[in-house]
Parts: sequence; structure tokens; C-alpha cells
Amino acid sequence: MQLVVFDMDGTLAESKQEMDTEMSNLLTKLLKAKKVAVISGGKYGQFEKQFLGSLNKEANLNNLFLFPTCSTSFYKYNKEKISWECIYSLDLTKEEKKQIFEAFEKTFKETNYKHPETLYGEVLEDRQTQITMSALGQNAPVELKKEWDPNQEKRRKLKAVLDKYLKDFEVRMGGTTSIDVSRKGIDKAYGINKIEEILRIKKEEMIFIGDALYEGGNDYPVKKTGVKCVEVKGPDDTMREIRKILWKF
Repeated sequence: MQLVVFDMDGTLAESKQEMDTEMSNLLTKLLKAKKVAVISGGKYGQFEKQFLGSLNKEANLNNLFLFPTCSTSFYKYNKEKISWECIYSLDLTKEEKKQIFEAFEKTFKETNYKHPETLYGEVLEDRQTQITMSALGQNAPVELKKEWDPNQEKRRKLKAVLDKYLKDFEVRMGGTTSIDVSRKGIDKAYGINKIEEILRIKKEEMIFIGDALYEGGNDYPVKKTGVKCVEVKGPDDTMREIRKILWKF
């Protein structure tokens, strides 16, 4: 195994929360032995705040690869410039964004969906390469997010209608309250294929660790790539999996 691929929210950290010190230290050790990629529904700015900002300063960034917004973009560390370089970004057009926003509004109306009385930030966010619905708002407390749709029932209902209006797009459930929309064929499986293409690492040499490998979840597309997948229920599970990998070295 050459590379370990992680989801972020619900895997490396709680939803939109910074990684804790123990996770950061384990990843630092892992980066000495393996290449690591992170594919998440969050935009690059969220990666900076939630992941890079809490990563141990001794971490080998040359072995780290970032795929924000479900791999609709890819960032690689440039050691000469001492900064993160965007390798590609599949931005949605104005027309595509308009179609997606209108589809959400039609879906809310058709399903008689009522937004919660208290919202914590934007419900529909333009992430340039992806449009994301966060049911309670982008900044909702973790505890409330976990309680809102624990069995994905509310989002499955919304997704079923969105699929009807957005046949030319990918519609996925992410995190605990989110629905992500990007261009057709662009999902975490796309990210796995780009890793193989750009980094020259075969799928048999990868392992994916994530919490949304259920059907309809934004980690689910990875299963069809043939990459070995490990499902976790949270950061504690993930740390156990990292330790298992480290014990072999």
C-alpha cells in the first residue's frame, strides 16, 4: 500500500471542526511512511481552516494531496514556492449554477420542505465547483447536525426529487446535513482516478477510509473503483485504523 485516502468530516474530524492534536500527530507519523490524500465536500478554504491549520508543523507536506469539493479541484504542495498549488478546478458556469439553485427551490416546493426556524449561516452555498445545501446552515453546531437527519431519510427524499431536475449533474449526500451537486461524473471516484493518473499510483496500492460509504453517501462512489474501503463511524475509529497501518512499519 502506497497511499491512504481519507474523507474529512466525520472521518478525520467532526463536521467542520478542526482536527484534534492526537489525529494530527498520527497523520504526521503516517505522512513519513505513506502518501496521503484527503477528498472532502468542503471547499479549499475549509481545508485551510479545518485541516491544514491544525496539522502538525512537522508533517511532510510533499506526501499530502488535497481534493476539495468532492475532487472537483486538486491541490498539491509546491516546495519551491512553499505554498499549495491548484492543479485543476472544474468551476461551474453561471448557467449551471442557476439551474442547480432553481432545482433546489423547485424541490423544496414539491416536497413541502420547511427550513428549520433557526439557521446558522447559508443554506445553499456556491463553492464554485459545487453547490452545497447545508440544511441547518453552514455554521450549525455539531450536536444539532447529528440529530437532524441521522438515518438520511430527509435528504433521501430531497435527493430523489433533485435527481429528477438535475439529470445532467451528480447529486450526493455529504456530512450530516448536506447535499452536494457537481457536474456529472465528478465525484470521489473521479478523484481516485485522478490520483492514479497524476500520481501514478495504482488502485490496488490505495486504501480509502470514510464515514459515508452507504448508498447515496458522498464516499459511496469510491466503492465502484475497486479501491479497498474501510467504513468508520467517526474520528476515533479513524485513529484506530491509522494505528493499524503504522503498526506494520
